[in-house]
Order: sequence, then structure tokens, then C-alpha cells
Amino acid sequence: MIEPLRQAGKTAVIPPKANRKIQRSYDKELYKARHLVENFFCKLKLFRAIATRYDKTARNFLAAIHLASTVIWLI
Repeated sequence: MIEPLRQAGKTAVIPPKANRKIQRSYDKELYKARHLVENFFCKLKLFRAIATRYDKTARNFLAAIHLASTVIWLI
């Protein structure tokens, strides 16, 4: 499953399960950064207008994302 990604020049970021017989290596710092980004998107989707794409125009949607991001950052 990882081999096609490696051939395409991609890097495995998710750590392997602890019970695997052959452990593969991964970049721990990159995984920490990826985890932060995923948590941010999870928090961003708690805002109903963002999760449902309430705004019709891209400009208003981007403004809502900026506003929600600022609120998340300040909390």
C-alpha cells in the first residue's frame, strides 16, 4: 500500500501500528505538523456556516474562514 506512494515520490507521514511485524520509518516532526493542521480543520468545521458552505460567493466564504480562524486563534 505504501509502495505506489514511494514510487510517486511521496513520504509516509502516518506512523505504523505498534503491532506490525515490520515497522516502517516515518518523519515524527512532519507528523506533528500534519496533526496540527488536521486539528485546525476539525475546529474550523465546528462553525456551521463553514461546514455547510453557507455563503454563496467565494469572497464571503473566504471572509468567514478568516473570521473563524481568528476566533480559533484567539481562544
